[in-house]
Amino acid sequence: MTLTFHWFLPTYGDSRDIVGGGHGLPAGTAGGARPATVAYLGQIARTAEQLGFVGALTPTGAWCEDAWLATAMLTEVTERLKFLVAFRPGLTSPTLAAQMASTFQRLSRGRLLLNVVTGGESHEQRGYGDFLDKDARYARADEFLHVVRGLWRGETVTHTGTHLRVEEARLSRVPEPAPPIYFGGSSAAAGPVAVRHSDVYLTWGEPPAQVAEKLAWIRGLAAEAGRELRFGIRLHVISRDTSEAAWAQAQRLLAGIAESDIRAVQAGLGRSESEGQRRMLALHGGSRDGLEVSPNLWAGVGLVRGGAGTALVGSHTEVADRIAEYHDLGITEFILSGHPHVEEAYWFGEGVLPILRRRGLWRHPHGESAATVADVPFAASSGGSGPAGNGGSPGRVATVDR
Repeated sequence: MTLTFHWFLPTYGDSRDIVGGGHGLPAGTAGGARPATVAYLGQIARTAEQLGFVGALTPTGAWCEDAWLATAMLTEVTERLKFLVAFRPGLTSPTLAAQMASTFQRLSRGRLLLNVVTGGESHEQRGYGDFLDKDARYARADEFLHVVRGLWRGETVTHTGTHLRVEEARLSRVPEPAPPIYFGGSSAAAGPVAVRHSDVYLTWGEPPAQVAEKLAWIRGLAAEAGRELRFGIRLHVISRDTSEAAWAQAQRLLAGIAESDIRAVQAGLGRSESEGQRRMLALHGGSRDGLEVSPNLWAGVGLVRGGAGTALVGSHTEVADRIAEYHDLGITEFILSGHPHVEEAYWFGEGVLPILRRRGLWRHPHGESAATVADVPFAASSGGSGPAGNGGSPGRVATVDR
């Protein structure tokens, strides 16, 4: 199976430096100079579309713009790009959510993907009027998706559960096709819900051995349920013509982060109830040292940003190698981002995607006639040296973020 790549829409603002936020943190922790206007987000979306990204993830939470409204506007300035809209079950009725998704899918001509986020921060959920604990939120999500899936199949749904109740709910028009559901979660409560309802199970960018363990867990649950899922991974990326240039950029980003910002962000993230967030924090421990937690996998992003906290850093060939390594584990979809999001999309699209295309791992989703990205002349032979240029571990020299 060829690989699918998605990009990211920073609906909280963008910058040449790291923009913090996420998981209950305020946006702009580490700065942001490009406001999240329709014009700028449209520039990112059109860039991603041209380069061969299939979709773009849009986050959810109090720290960013509303994902539904922002992406609905962006459908008018793009032609084919799909939008992976993150949303939280329970903050609206399942019938209304099913109707919204159906309308979006129809008016966008089939360009909606849905990322279900149960919410890992009770203090943020309470701000939205949601007072359930984490396990109860997963149980509610299970009921929510049961209702939504039934409505999308054209059924009349009556459901009386622990958390949700609907009576003779029905959609006048069902989405065609039904939007694929992307679902992540590392806790014991998350796995069964993901297996029952998702099309793609997502993980954040942990080292390959940890990812393999997580996928084996989900595969086991899926086998018991008689289902097969696709797998995706969420990562940041810093890809350059040479390894030295990539790690120099990482070092530049880290150098611009104040120690006080790191302490403040880590204190905030320490309150998180998310098992995935706990695993991200464990990779770096709040320290600038030892951030290369696996070859070319750098945990510095998580020093000032909640959620996905790791980046692939290296030459185009090195980054392609790491992607192939994750693919060998069963990952077929990659959701990537980088600061700034326009420029980093081009670095990846013109440097890494041609290598993956030559290896037979990727093809442009709109056909070879649309694959106008240029091969970087020496990308295929760019070396594997670390930031010191001597083949050493980048993590010993560069300690960066985001």
